[in-house]
Amino acid sequence: VQLQASGGGFVQAGGSLRHSCAASGRTFSSYGMGWFRQAPGKEREFVAAISWNGGITSYADSVKGRFTISRDNAKNTVYLQMNSLKPEDTAVYYCAAATSHYSGSKSSLYDYWGQGTQVTVSS
Repeated sequence: VQLQASGGGFVQAGGSLRHSCAASGRTFSSYGMGWFRQAPGKEREFVAAISWNGGITSYADSVKGRFTISRDNAKNTVYLQMNSLKPEDTAVYYCAAATSHYSGSKSSLYDYWGQGTQVTVSS
């Protein structure tokens, strides 16, 4: 499985961005998917996760109510809509895929990782 992420960029505080992550392979629809991020000098942290059919979603407390994860299995794509962005959301964002139907917040449970995309939020 290869994951190709896009959608990063530069935005002012309060703005919005949408990440997309397109997956190769015919088994995408059975995979749990997640988004993680890593800020300079910090460890990678969980952002959001979604189950194989979109029935279960979970979010880090820091983004709850502002970010929305979704997926379109017909397009082999998972999305992360980010609203009301804050400077502390500045990080490199990574999408990840797990062969299990849902893997939640543990990065060790994800099997495939996309390249990171930079998000910079100015104050």
